[in-house]
Amino acid sequence: MGIAPATDDGSTKVQDQHAYFKVNNLRKLFPLNKRGQFWGKRQYIHAVDDVSFEIKKGMTYGVVGESGCGKTTLARTMMHLEEPTSGEMLFKGDDITKFNRKQMTSLRRQMQMVFQDPYGSLNPVRTIHNIVAEPVRVHSIFDNKRDEIDKVREMLEVVGLPSDNQTLEKRPNEFSGGERQRIGIARSLILEPEFIVADEPVSMLDASVRADIISLMRRLKQERDLTYFFITHEFGMARAICDRIAVMYAGRLVEVANAAAIVDHPLHPYTQLLIDAIPPLIPDENWGKTIPEGEVPYFTVPPPGCRFNPRCYKADELCRSEMPELIDYRNGHYVSCHHVSGPGQIKK
Repeated sequence: MGIAPATDDGSTKVQDQHAYFKVNNLRKLFPLNKRGQFWGKRQYIHAVDDVSFEIKKGMTYGVVGESGCGKTTLARTMMHLEEPTSGEMLFKGDDITKFNRKQMTSLRRQMQMVFQDPYGSLNPVRTIHNIVAEPVRVHSIFDNKRDEIDKVREMLEVVGLPSDNQTLEKRPNEFSGGERQRIGIARSLILEPEFIVADEPVSMLDASVRADIISLMRRLKQERDLTYFFITHEFGMARAICDRIAVMYAGRLVEVANAAAIVDHPLHPYTQLLIDAIPPLIPDENWGKTIPEGEVPYFTVPPPGCRFNPRCYKADELCRSEMPELIDYRNGHYVSCHHVSGPGQIKK
């Protein structure tokens, strides 16, 4: 089921088949073993299971969820770093699901990724010049070295780093985590893409650095007319940067809405759990006592019914037997829960 994102006034419109980025019934399964037909049925982890959504050009679409819920797999599948098991992905009307390597190489001039780990995503033996220039070399953008160097200098300045010869010849270990992430952002932008997938780009950085990186990404979005697909496990971060937020649990989307609506008026019990888990600014001895225990499970054989039912205080026989559909309950606020009876109302 495709999800129509909200317009600026909070309403929703049905988008045509040429939506900017559209995902339909996407699945990504990972095999657990190599057994053949004579050694029993092969088992799979359902990392992304029947996920659908639409992204409007110029928006920041966020996905929030606990570690292990499938967020990173979804992002990597969208970028074809993982091959989808089934479903389709449409980028500006083109079905990229079956693109071969040559087609994807061409497409990467428009789509780039900022990785979570600024320490592991930069080659430690290469200079900053070589790291940032790698995409333009792969695509043979420049005919001479001088133009390449000028472009690298430009991108370093764009992300707030020095562009002198000394900086170009340094290696990643000579920079802090925040500076390394700026280098990664410069590398992702050097081809001048229009769509950026950011996989928890600040989760491994100090709190004092996070605001700077988020401010940089917001500025770049405006200056370069970028569209973001932003992965995070923090609702505060998602509220600060995202226009629209999808909540993911065990490979499925359970709630989708505008950022303000989903944070201020969550409808799904799991969304409420994530919000309740945020530590209060003022110490509260009762904080955490109502949060259910457990973690996102890896399903090889998904249970019947709602994936969240083993941890949900509202779960009943219907929840344990029938999967709820992701349905619009309030002006573009989608929720997958049997216990939502009307606009903003959860059954008690």
